[in-house]
Amino acid sequence: MIRPFLSLFVLFFAIAASASAQAAEPQVTWPQGWFIEPLPSDASSAPAAPGTSRQRATKNDSAGNAVMVMELTATPVEPDHRVNLQGVLLEMRKSIQKDFFQGGYQSVCNKIHASLLGGVAALETTCTITQNGRHVLSQTLVAALNEGRAYVLSYAGQAQVFVESQDEIQAVRNSLKL
Repeated sequence: MIRPFLSLFVLFFAIAASASAQAAEPQVTWPQGWFIEPLPSDASSAPAAPGTSRQRATKNDSAGNAVMVMELTATPVEPDHRVNLQGVLLEMRKSIQKDFFQGGYQSVCNKIHASLLGGVAALETTCTITQNGRHVLSQTLVAALNEGRAYVLSYAGQAQVFVESQDEIQAVRNSLKL
């Protein structure tokens, strides 16, 4: 039921021009019991900027089905490139809504607002996804810029699991070293 939204990250990388120097990967402490999956930047058919890193953690139910997914993507930004973080997040949100609509879902997202990601100023939005009027999924996007790198933390989960996982989500966000 949960699928990665790779097109979101392609858009982000296209807007945030890449630098040739590679920076260290961000450090994150994923929740205990989650399946951790470091992803190569070329894990999809989508082109990624050189120096891009992606990490994913999945929470599974007792049957092994994914019920929550968190993904952190970091990409370098050229020193002279200005990133319109709100514009990028808005485009990512529109892409999510389009993807869900094409899958037969409806989505409503809250206003993009200021937030923190690993202690760095960020922007955030959360979308509520419904099917036939029933809340089935929630997804949050958080984007930040820090020291020549752009970061996106995306997490999505089944409605109830999303609510129940808030402590784990906050622990991940607080553990980030960008």
